[in-house]
This record gives sequence, structure tokens and C-alpha cells, in this order.
Amino acid sequence: MTNKNNRLNAFLLVIAALIWGIAFVAQSEGGDVTGPYTFTCIRYFIGAIVLLPIIKIGDKTNFYGGSKPKTEEEKKNLRIAGLCCGLCLTVATILQQVGLYYGTTAGKAGFLTACYIILVPIIGLFLNKKCPKRVWLAVAITLIGLYLLCINGAFKMQMSDVITLCGSLVWALHILTIDHFMIKKVDPVRLSSRQFFVTGIISAFPMFFIEMKGDFSNVLSAVAVALSGKALISILFAGVMSSGIAFTLQIIGQRGVNPTVASLIMSLESVFSVLAGWIILGEKLSLKEALGCVLIFGAIILSQLPSKIKEKPSLQV
Repeated sequence: MTNKNNRLNAFLLVIAALIWGIAFVAQSEGGDVTGPYTFTCIRYFIGAIVLLPIIKIGDKTNFYGGSKPKTEEEKKNLRIAGLCCGLCLTVATILQQVGLYYGTTAGKAGFLTACYIILVPIIGLFLNKKCPKRVWLAVAITLIGLYLLCINGAFKMQMSDVITLCGSLVWALHILTIDHFMIKKVDPVRLSSRQFFVTGIISAFPMFFIEMKGDFSNVLSAVAVALSGKALISILFAGVMSSGIAFTLQIIGQRGVNPTVASLIMSLESVFSVLAGWIILGEKLSLKEALGCVLIFGAIILSQLPSKIKEKPSLQV
């Protein structure tokens, strides 16, 4: 892949992180109103549906570089990719959403979730995915920056934090799963839509049996709550922007990018979340938080420097 394509893919990952950073507040507030499973179910069905016309346009114009699967092998790869990525996305999102619902603050959730930046290269070692030393250094710097940015006061773990941290492990698996199927040249937007449908369908079960108590009469009231002002705005933003657009940009952007480097770029989500609160909501940005932002930006630049070491390609199975 050329340097120009690498820069473009890195830019797409930055845009995805920007959207996720802004969406974190919407995700937290929307889940509090509707319940974590209802919010997850609805947002991903919206994300899947939003992508359907994009797929149709892409088939005619090829504007995003994808293609409709033609052979049986390509169709099989797409089915497996949608199922595997969807399962990872379901578990990761629900763990994150449940952690937020049961008391983990948005800042701490951002830090614990972003711990995938250290989990991705560690898991990658077992899959023969090597990283240059500068990337490992960038991971360490980013982790320090995230701590300064997200954690205020004493760092104490509670059960909701443990749940969120478990979600971080699954987010790491999601990144590596996408990397694997991008090697097989699966259509990125079709993959994105399918994983959303899988997540929406699976999330519907805990939504119905846990939040609606298995009673169909509660469905209408739940829909009414979801369509209320505050919840509706949060669900639409999370469904259209965070799911439909940002996750698709992630899949397109990860093509040809080392998964560890991709995870570093996407950790900018925490930076953008804090900066959005500072610029849009007028929240204060402390010196410690500003230093955290600087460290993370510096680490991202370090990870993008050209390397003399030829990285091994991702392992195919």
C-alpha cells in the first residue's frame, strides 16, 4: 500500500475517533433513559439500515472501493465476517454500555475501553503480527496520556469498571477480527451493515427478557421512551453517526494498517471526547488533561513515522 493510501486510511480512523468521542456523552445519556440493551439494539438496527442505500450506490459507482461478492467463496467470507465481527461487537458494546449504566463514569470508561491499545499488540504476538519498537513505545506513551486525560482523583476499581475492562478485551478482538477479514478483501460497508444486524438481533433478546421482563405489553412503552426527545437524539446520533458512519470508516481505514497502529489512532476518541466538552459545553480543561492530550497526539505521530523494519503481514487462516 502506498504512503498516500496509508495517510488516507489513517485520516479515516481519526474521523471515526472524532465521531466516537462526541458520541460518548450521547451513549451514556441515552442508555440511562432506555436501558443498555434497548439502546444497543435500536442504535445498531438504525446503523445497519442507514448503510443499505450506501451499499446500493457503491455497487453502481464503486466510490468506497468495495464490491458485491460474486463467487461462493466471497459470499461465504462475507457471511462469516459479519457473524464473527457482529459477535465481538455485540459483547464489547453490551459490556461497555452495562458498565456505564451501573456506575462507571464516562471518563473512566473511556480510559478502560482504550486499554485495547495494549491488548491488541499482545494478542497480535500470538497471531504473528509484529510491531516495531517505536510502536510499543507509542502504546506506552498513549496509556500514560489516557490516564492523565481520563482519571481524576484516586483510581479505584468497582464491579462496573471490571465489566468495562472486560469489554476492552473484546474491542481488541474486534479490531483483530476486522484486520483478518480485510486481508480477504471483504466489502467493508457490507461487513459493517451485517455486523450491525447481528448485534441488533442478539441484543433484542436481553432487551426483551431483562428490560421488558418478557412482557409484550412493555414493548410499546419502551418504544415511547426511546422516541422521547432526549433518548431519540442520543439513539439517532449513536445509530447514524457512531455506528453507521464511524464503524464503517474504521473498517475501511483499517485496510493495510497495522492493527496496533490503528488502535493507537482510534484511542484519540478519548481526546476528542474531552476537547468536545471543552469547546462545545464550556467544560474546563485542566493542565493534567492538556498534558494527556499532548502525550497521546505525540504518540500517534511517533507511530506514523516511517520504519526501516519490514512488518510481517497479518496471518491468514
